Amino acid sequence: MLKSRKELDAELGGAARAWLDEALAEAAHDAATPDTPGPYTSPPWELRYAAAGRHCGPEHADSARSLLLVEARATLPTVTRLYEQGTAAERRAVLLTLHRLDLGATALPLVEDALRANDTRLVAAAVGPYAADHLDPHAWRHAVLKCLFTEVPVAAVARLDDRARGDAELARMLGDFADERTAAGRAVPEDLRTVLALTAPADEGAHRAPPTAASAAPAPTEEF
Repeated sequence: MLKSRKELDAELGGAARAWLDEALAEAAHDAATPDTPGPYTSPPWELRYAAAGRHCGPEHADSARSLLLVEARATLPTVTRLYEQGTAAERRAVLLTLHRLDLGATALPLVEDALRANDTRLVAAAVGPYAADHLDPHAWRHAVLKCLFTEVPVAAVARLDDRARGDAELARMLGDFADERTAAGRAVPEDLRTVLALTAPADEGAHRAPPTAASAAPAPTEEF
C-alpha cells in the first residue's frame, strides 16, 4: 500500500527524509518549469526516481517514487519512459500511481503490457484503481482471469465487487476456466469461487448470505 508523505516522514530516518525532500523539490521545480530532456539526459528527479530504493529502503520505494511522480505532475511521455526503461520495481511504482495522475485513459498501454507479463508483482499493480476506471469490460474480465491463472489474490483487483456484480459473461468465463482446471486434474482456485459469487445480480445477492468455506466447497457430484 502506498504511504502518504506524512507516513513516510514518520518511518524514514533523517538522511532518507532529507534525500526525499530534495528529490521532491526537484520534481516540483520540473513541474513548474518543464524542459524537454535531450536524448541522453533526464531531469534530476527522474534519476532520484531510480535511486529511491537505495536511499529510502525497498519497503518505502514504491511510496517515494509515487510521490515523485505526483509532485512532478508526470505526463504520459514521462511515465512511459520510466516504465519502459525501468526495473520491475520502477515499473510497479508507475502502475500504482497512474490513477493519481491526470492522464485519462492514455496510459492504458502500460497496464495492458503489465497484464501480458508473468511477473505477479506487475500483474497485481496493473489491476489497481486505474484499471478499474479505464479498462473496458472485455479487457477487465481477462485481467481478472490473469490474476486467477497467475495466483495473484483477487483482493488486488480494485472495485472488484462493483465491476463483477451481475456480469454474466464473466461468470461464463469463470465456469469455462474451472472446467479446464477440473479436466486437467488441477484444483480450482478458491478465489474463483469468490469472484463467481460476486457475479450474481445485486438483487439476488441481497437475499442470500455470503458464501462460507463450507457452502463454497463442491459437492461430490459437482465439478466446482
